[in-house]
Amino acid sequence: MTDLDDIPAPRGQLTLKLVASRQDTNFHGDIPGGWLVGHMDQAAELAAGREALGRTATVAIEAMDFLCPVRVGSMVNIFTEVREIGHSSIKIDVEVWSRAPHERDPDELHKVTEARFVMVALDDNGRIRAVRQDG
Repeated sequence: MTDLDDIPAPRGQLTLKLVASRQDTNFHGDIPGGWLVGHMDQAAELAAGREALGRTATVAIEAMDFLCPVRVGSMVNIFTEVREIGHSSIKIDVEVWSRAPHERDPDELHKVTEARFVMVALDDNGRIRAVRQDG
């Protein structure tokens, strides 16, 4: 019997949900890793922006391994979790989970990849600022 804690599940908040479509493929018909990284970056920016109450930018992405491919028609779910808030930086864990297009169980998700994104808060001139501004 499997303990419920042993079943892998997404961590964090669902931040982006989208469908991988034919227009997103490379010339071989595959969904490229760069497409996923771009959407992961958007999700990290949304999560960081909520914490910083404004503009942020990515300064680092920690190691990333792809565990399974994303097929055309798959529902892609991107989860974010704030791990650490520094003076001007925010570290966010980002996970990508997908559901295959012909999966019968709508709750059946497969982990695709994860990475830690390091974001910095920016002021209106694009300069690094404190995440928490007194004002």
